[in-house]
Amino acid sequence: MITFLVSIVLLIVAYFTYGKYVEKVFGVKEQRKTPAYTLADGVDYVPMSKNKNSLIQLLNIAGVGPIFGPIMGALYGPIAFLWIVLGAIFAGAVHDYLTGMISLRNKGAHLPDLAGKFLGKAFKHVVNVFALLLLVLVGTVFVSSPAALLGDLTKGWMSVGIWIIIIFAYYILATILPVDKIIGRFYPIFGALLLISAVGIGAALLIQGYTIPELSFQNMHPDNLPIFPLLFLTISCGALSGFHATQSPIISRTTQGECQGRYIFYGMMIAEAIIAMIWAAAAMSIFNGQDLNTLLNTVGTAGIVKEVSVTTLGAVVGTIAVLGVVVLPITSGDTAFRSARMIIADYIGMAQKKASKRFVIAIPMFVISIALTQVDFTILWRYFSWANQSTAAIALWVGAMYLALQKKNFWIAAIPATFITMATFTYIFNAKIGFNLSMQTSYIAAIVVTVIIIIGFFWGLKRKLEAAESGFKPIVLDDGLGTQPAK
Repeated sequence: MITFLVSIVLLIVAYFTYGKYVEKVFGVKEQRKTPAYTLADGVDYVPMSKNKNSLIQLLNIAGVGPIFGPIMGALYGPIAFLWIVLGAIFAGAVHDYLTGMISLRNKGAHLPDLAGKFLGKAFKHVVNVFALLLLVLVGTVFVSSPAALLGDLTKGWMSVGIWIIIIFAYYILATILPVDKIIGRFYPIFGALLLISAVGIGAALLIQGYTIPELSFQNMHPDNLPIFPLLFLTISCGALSGFHATQSPIISRTTQGECQGRYIFYGMMIAEAIIAMIWAAAAMSIFNGQDLNTLLNTVGTAGIVKEVSVTTLGAVVGTIAVLGVVVLPITSGDTAFRSARMIIADYIGMAQKKASKRFVIAIPMFVISIALTQVDFTILWRYFSWANQSTAAIALWVGAMYLALQKKNFWIAAIPATFITMATFTYIFNAKIGFNLSMQTSYIAAIVVTVIIIIGFFWGLKRKLEAAESGFKPIVLDDGLGTQPAK
């Protein structure tokens, strides 16, 4: 119980301390005009209030990740709490803030364009592949998982297949219509359900006297799976998630001022971490590791979500809590497809003001996603975890380069970038879906690759600084539109 409460306090305090430090390092320009005004188009570039943007950002980034991931991560025991807290404060929230703010200064650009600008043109194409793979996988996973939850709630009169059709129909509308028509209008309602779900279950754990285990560095996984790298890929959303780098640019195109960035980007990542803490604590306190592992293999993560909700809150309120959980993947799935549409449009240079051009890009994505719903969820999740954390590593290296070019403290991004790079490569070298090498060989190979990437980062930084000092190629950090009159 003490570990849980202290962790929540640390997360909240970090927003006012380390979050403020990261903001200071970045260097907010309060009077700078944002893309919401300089590029206003009534579709993607639409000024919205800080509170609305914050709620949308939270719902965008908080898919099933901060619930399903921590539930599966709970198998490792209380050490999962440590990753959620430290990961969120020093990696995830920094990742979200930097990607959101750098995008804000570059026409609301998505990660592929930012990678191309700050890491090299080749990275633009590589990151495009990673980002689109990640987004289509997310969109697909976030159709299947809420459909399974809703199908269980409506068993006997609405099948999972019907719910999949309904959710896809909603996703198409949310992808095509202007951001303020569906996403901006309905997210406050969805947010209320989210808060009821998270706060209700968290309060029930405390009031009903569940024993939340204290911090232990022991690996309690029933199958004795290694903590490194698996824990850091199992719990992504809630600690560090590359998916967030694909979502922040949606809000960077609707943010009214740079001074709102810490609240919107850093703050909402902290809020997501608190949600992850609640669900990890619920899984650990209600089930022991062996029972949890058995349930994961029988009723699945969605079944555990329902069991936790009904057990702690009762049938009626528990069902409302399940609906709050359903909201999370749906409000990330819709913006996953929206982000993919925007990334493709930016890549091929197709303006999105006309609805017909939005359909041209969106329809093929949905055809691919529908086909992927036939693939086993656990297989999709393994690929999602790898693509997700690989994207996070790239995003953090982009943030590190952006700060390094200004001779600011780039280590706030470079250190977590190094850590997750090592974890991601260890995983792909060892995993059956990767190279299937022994763990020892995977560690060695991952170290070698990570060192090469670090050397490449400093070599690239040195070249950029020397080119700027010689006058050959000046360093351009923003789009230059901040000083232009708003449209």
